[in-house]
Amino acid sequence: MHHGYHFAVTSDSTSLKLSATARPAYADRGSGHYDILLTLMCVVVILSNIGGSKGVQLGPITTDGGFFLFPLAYVMGDITTEIYGIKAARRAIVMGFICAILSVLCFWAIIALPGFTDSYSVSHDAALSMALGPLWQMVLAGVCGFLAGQFTNSVIMVRLKAKWLERGLVGRLMGSTGAGEAVDTIIFCAIAAPVVGISSFGQWCNYAFFGFLWKTLAEYACIPITTRVIAWIKKHEPSYQERLAHQED
Repeated sequence: MHHGYHFAVTSDSTSLKLSATARPAYADRGSGHYDILLTLMCVVVILSNIGGSKGVQLGPITTDGGFFLFPLAYVMGDITTEIYGIKAARRAIVMGFICAILSVLCFWAIIALPGFTDSYSVSHDAALSMALGPLWQMVLAGVCGFLAGQFTNSVIMVRLKAKWLERGLVGRLMGSTGAGEAVDTIIFCAIAAPVVGISSFGQWCNYAFFGFLWKTLAEYACIPITTRVIAWIKKHEPSYQERLAHQED
């Protein structure tokens, strides 16, 4: 039962038999661990939308300022889906983008408020308006891309878990990540490209391809950490351990 993986020591035939009769275990989302994951996802989504409004050129690679943040949102989604199930993951995704939309409304109100009239304040307000004014389009791109990508990611994970239960976690993470990131990247880049400053089809292809490649490889690189975090939370979630125990009865 190392790290909460109760089926790791069973034979293949026993595991397949259990897979056919047992239901996958999920923890209650009333847990404090879920609250932490939900908060982190919301913060990462908001920051990545702000950073994504800046175009970034790294040698031959065209990307945006949120490139290093966004994979973390998918890691949070993977952890949430694996431990708490698709309903809890759906709630986290929706809450993340409610917060993102709220941030856009707040930025709009801040820009609309009358400012000071000295030269510094006028320049500052103009820069603020230029930087945060088009953020709604990044949020729209994020809402469409992330909702579609994360739901694809979550559905694949829960279906594979329903078949294999506690086995094959790395395979579930890798398979769901590739599909989810592909859906997300195509939708996001199609909407966000004008905000970033991308004007040609070649630039868009570069933006989409390297965006998908980076996010997927970044998530794959995080899998050793992701699996350990999942194992730790499973071990310290009483409701998860209780459901695992019921599987063995």
